[in-house]
Amino acid sequence: MVSTHNRDKPWDTPDIDKWKIDEFKPEDNASGQSFTEESSFMTLFPKYRENYLRSIWSDVTNALEQHNIACQLDLVEGAMTVKTTKKTFDPAIILKARDLIKLLARSVPYPQAIRILQDDVACDVIKIGNFVSNKDRFTKRRQRLVGPNGNTLKALELLTKCYILVQGNTVSAMGPFKGLKEVRRVVEDCMKNVHPIYHIKELMIKQELAKNPELANEDWSRFLPMFKKKNVARKKVTGEQKKKKVYTPFPPTQAPRKVDLQIESGEYFMGKREKHLKELQEKRHKQEEITEKRKEERNKAFEAPEEASYENKLIDGEKKEKKEKKEKKEKKEKKDKKEKKDKKEKKDKKERSKKRSYNDLVDSERKKKKSD
Repeated sequence: MVSTHNRDKPWDTPDIDKWKIDEFKPEDNASGQSFTEESSFMTLFPKYRENYLRSIWSDVTNALEQHNIACQLDLVEGAMTVKTTKKTFDPAIILKARDLIKLLARSVPYPQAIRILQDDVACDVIKIGNFVSNKDRFTKRRQRLVGPNGNTLKALELLTKCYILVQGNTVSAMGPFKGLKEVRRVVEDCMKNVHPIYHIKELMIKQELAKNPELANEDWSRFLPMFKKKNVARKKVTGEQKKKKVYTPFPPTQAPRKVDLQIESGEYFMGKREKHLKELQEKRHKQEEITEKRKEERNKAFEAPEEASYENKLIDGEKKEKKEKKEKKEKKEKKDKKEKKDKKEKKDKKERSKKRSYNDLVDSERKKKKSD
């Protein structure tokens, strides 16, 4: 038989979107008969969702009736049920209805959840409760996925074209299949201690590369960032280092019993009345200490704060000038006194020197006379 693989196909034109999912219509059901068996799904919902589900259930029934699906809300058992009817023609719509009630039970709002009935929208409920055993670590990592003011979650929604809701131990996502795959990868890695920002950077680069038709058939790994895992050394808590105990073959001394302590203090030999009086005295003593502390705290409010010294520039300027003048005058007086003192000392020295010279002459003449 001749191969028809490489032959021209006139019906296969470039404008045909091969990935498009066509809407399933009643005409597509070739037999035109109802299903041989009834299919049904039931989902339980938490107590806090009861009021909301009761308020929107009429809209849910109207939306499902268009696809010939029956639904029931049981408030006693806390369950939602969907099932096929004799008029149902689409075999896959019951699975979509099952996903709808599952999303409503996981706190997804009705306007978003109803989009699941569209053919190009799928959903995924990711369980994150079993990734981390420590509760504090789990809440921190879950908050890391949401980000500050929900910015990280919003960025993921824009890049993956999915609606994401973090609720309790699950993450509900709705959108195209490709986007759901990315969301699951990001969520699981986040719970394994890989920050979502790394995936967001990668998705942003991929989005830009997809716009370039030249790179459609090339490997993108050279453009994507390669993040190496680093074991950052954590700071050790600087506390008192434990001293090594000296080994002794003898056991430690036995701690005294309560009775022994009472015998030492003399409380053991007291009567009931005396013990009661002692307890009252201790209570009163503690109360007095507490009242004194509270009084001190109250009195602090009535203590005048230290006021900042106010300086009047005009008055202070005049004071400064007077002070400077006074200082100058004092300096001048000191200088004059010093000069007068120096002059006086010089005069005295001269007079003393003259007297000495005169006395020396007189002495010399007397000596000459004696010698003669």
